[in-house]
Amino acid sequence: MHRSSQGNGGASPLSRERLSDLIGQIYDCTFNPGLWPEVIHAVGDVTNCFAGMIVVADLQGSQLRLAQQWNYAPAWLARQQDHEAEVTELWKKFLASHPHLDEPASTRRDLPETYDTRYYAEWGRPQGIVDTLHLVVLRQPHRLGEFGLSRHESQGLVTDEDIARLRLLAPHIRRAVTISDLLDMQSFERQAFGATLDSLAISVVIVADAGRILHANDAARHMLDAGSPVLKAGGCLAARDPRATQELLRAIALAQADEATIGAAGIGVPLVQADMTAAVAHVLPLARGDIRMRIAPQAIAAVFIVPGGSASPADLSTVARIFGLTPAETRQLEYLLAGATLNEAAAALGVSAATARTHREHLFAKTSVSRRADLVALVERLVPPVRR
Repeated sequence: MHRSSQGNGGASPLSRERLSDLIGQIYDCTFNPGLWPEVIHAVGDVTNCFAGMIVVADLQGSQLRLAQQWNYAPAWLARQQDHEAEVTELWKKFLASHPHLDEPASTRRDLPETYDTRYYAEWGRPQGIVDTLHLVVLRQPHRLGEFGLSRHESQGLVTDEDIARLRLLAPHIRRAVTISDLLDMQSFERQAFGATLDSLAISVVIVADAGRILHANDAARHMLDAGSPVLKAGGCLAARDPRATQELLRAIALAQADEATIGAAGIGVPLVQADMTAAVAHVLPLARGDIRMRIAPQAIAAVFIVPGGSASPADLSTVARIFGLTPAETRQLEYLLAGATLNEAAAALGVSAATARTHREHLFAKTSVSRRADLVALVERLVPPVRR
């Protein structure tokens, strides 16, 4: 095990230029997951950490889809398996208390019971680990992804600045992992990219400014021809719902202007198919980055579209985004789906019956239905019961 070269001098500066370069490195990992150790090292340098790893697990198949690390000695990695059950329980507690994506956590602050475990006594303390930065980068019914960085005792505990720096990078890491997972964590070479693109089951549309379509693979062409869940409008990519189109175009514009500002825009854009089932789109910037510029010259972004059935099942928050529901309307929808009467929903929400009726009328208007039964049927098509 080797300490980070930063020593006691603090983390390396995170200038605007350095941030942009680091985000570019992160996005290059989308097409070459083997680059993750370099990225983990770079993120560790700007957060005062001396080692780290990124792991994506297939919960259904009980296997790892991605496992890359920086600076942990092989012997310590092997010994981590001795504490698998204990680590699993800690993760369950962490996920229950820290459900938000893109929000980093410190083990000392958010899961202090870790330091009373045999796992820490036998694995963490001997390595001089006093704190850990955690980030959930993928959370789906059958996938879980984590980005973690270890803090050495010589650097003290994780600070607010360290958390803030990782927060800036969090949505970019999540985007890269999400899309790389759709690509089965393969590495793509420029020479074979065109053929590989057309062979993918997932739909991919390469776009220029304003969503102008440069190339669509075979799967995407079928979608565009059918006009569901995306379509071609004046040679540009669009969605059936104008709000989704606006979100896609906004993410593409940000990718063109400065990918460092794209943040969470364009990740998991909710789409509605012609049969009123949910689909989702992810926008990946292509205008910068060593690998991405060579893969698709002159392109601004790649839009990955995952149809219903193969996408992560939608939840009510996705329905709220599709139809522009307010938080109050979404909460009332939850009660109506559970079978509550209008008066019961009003009482549970602490509002008057008149307010509840107003929310219901807004729900009907926004979803273009006129009866509660039609509203329930619509949401059931979009959201499987297990997600509700």
